[in-house]
Amino acid sequence: MSIASRVRAASVAAAVVAAGVLAAGSAAQADSGSVSLTIYKGGWVIGGSGGSGTLTFQGKRYRLSIGGLSAGLVFGASKANLYGRVSNISRPSDVAGVYGAAGAGGALGPGAQAIVLRNQKGAVLELQGRQVGLIANLDLSGMALSLR
Repeated sequence: MSIASRVRAASVAAAVVAAGVLAAGSAAQADSGSVSLTIYKGGWVIGGSGGSGTLTFQGKRYRLSIGGLSAGLVFGASKANLYGRVSNISRPSDVAGVYGAAGAGGALGPGAQAIVLRNQKGAVLELQGRQVGLIANLDLSGMALSLR
């Protein structure tokens, strides 16, 4: 093996090790917390949603505000009580942002809900809970969370 080949191989190995260390460092910095949200949704063709919630992160509680719009086929109203986990956050403000989802759903009376959403900062919400109301939707939805 020539000296140039050895230098190239050593450089590639060093780059792989450095990438692994950087990835481990950023994964170690990311943390998770728990969330509980109450969301009211309603509309007639164009819909809106709003509500409030709580983030529990590193032993502290933070109040959240929720707002959003839906465009598409939305008819009716509902209330959802959701709880779950938020991951890939380093500080409470990482949970703030716009979460998007496209899909179809509905509820007539009580119904179970489960959803996974991601914001522009990489925070991931894994939520489950119950929805009550009379609503049918086939829409593009967006939800904005902010710290109060």
